[in-house]
Amino acid sequence: MIRALYSSSTGMEAQQLNMDVIANNLANVNTTGFKKSKIEFQDLLYQTTSAAGAQQGSGNQLPTGIQVGHGSRVSATSRVFTTGEITQTGERMDVAVNGDGFFEVQMPDGTRAYSRAGAFKVGSDGTVKTNEGLTVLSGFQPIPTGTTNVTISNTGYVTLAGATGSTDFQVQLARFINPAGLESIGRNLYRESQSSGQAELGNPGENGYGSLEQGFLEMSNVKVVEEMVKLIMAQRAYEVNSKSIQAADENLRLSANLKR
Repeated sequence: MIRALYSSSTGMEAQQLNMDVIANNLANVNTTGFKKSKIEFQDLLYQTTSAAGAQQGSGNQLPTGIQVGHGSRVSATSRVFTTGEITQTGERMDVAVNGDGFFEVQMPDGTRAYSRAGAFKVGSDGTVKTNEGLTVLSGFQPIPTGTTNVTISNTGYVTLAGATGSTDFQVQLARFINPAGLESIGRNLYRESQSSGQAELGNPGENGYGSLEQGFLEMSNVKVVEEMVKLIMAQRAYEVNSKSIQAADENLRLSANLKR
């Protein structure tokens, strides 16, 4: 009964974290480029009272043993990098990645981060920036004053047209061997980690890299109905574990009152 109390408490703790992850997914249902998280569970250690295959004498062998677990815990939370819905905005500096790849962004301390949010702006000095004013790298060159048209092809070939002529440059994307291992630092940004591996740069639309869509944004890949179903299941699992604690507590109460 004591073991039931502790096992159920681990289940409640795991389901609470599950609901936290689901709530964060739902809170970011309209966040540009947001990637939902999934949670994974594993069972805890088992107490073995009788091992399967143990000899019982006279050549008899137990076909099954007796093992009692000690609950569950969260083993991992990882990002799901499926492509979200591509929505048309018509803005010339809005760029969506349709497929695999990240935009490279320079942080204030000089380090690099990576993002799927392509809602770019042009700074006062002509540099391409994120909504928070971070400089976008990925091969983007400053937009000169007097530029009348910016064209970005699916393969990342950018043409700037103005009164003095036109200039061209190539935009590249970064990808990782294990994107689920990237460190989320908020603000639609990810940081390279030992688990993700080093960034590999390549041209959009080539060798497995996603293509670019100018005038579009990639929305969150969170599906509200799917997350609501998960939330209901998590809530019910939490409730069932709380009932187990109540049942174990009632059994303890009955045992304590046996001599009365």
